[in-house]
Amino acid sequence: MSLAYWCILIAGVLPVLTVSLAKWGVRDYDNAAPRAWMDKLSGHRRRADYAHRNHFEAFPFFTAAVLVAEQLHGAQAAINALALAFIVIRIVYTVLYLRNLPTLRSGAWLLGYLCVLALFGVAAVA
Repeated sequence: MSLAYWCILIAGVLPVLTVSLAKWGVRDYDNAAPRAWMDKLSGHRRRADYAHRNHFEAFPFFTAAVLVAEQLHGAQAAINALALAFIVIRIVYTVLYLRNLPTLRSGAWLLGYLCVLALFGVAAVA
């Protein structure tokens, strides 16, 4: 299995890890109404929830890009490098979100998005 495929797995786990940061150590978590409970969060817990949601939003586009690039037999080294860069950038994105650095966070988001577009570019020239 290629590194890029492993990156899809990691991208699928990122939302769970991020939402865990929102819930960690809280005793009043309401599993019967988790979204209503999450809407009441503030500070770093609220930002962790927002990062969690954004990871879910980014996942389909990234996954599609990797699968298309792989299916069309794009340059494997480029696919792996872009997929790994996406994961590293998404981790940095999360840290920036948690630290409440919105301008840097938006820059990280843009870099991750460009990685996905580049994956489609690798597929296009295959």
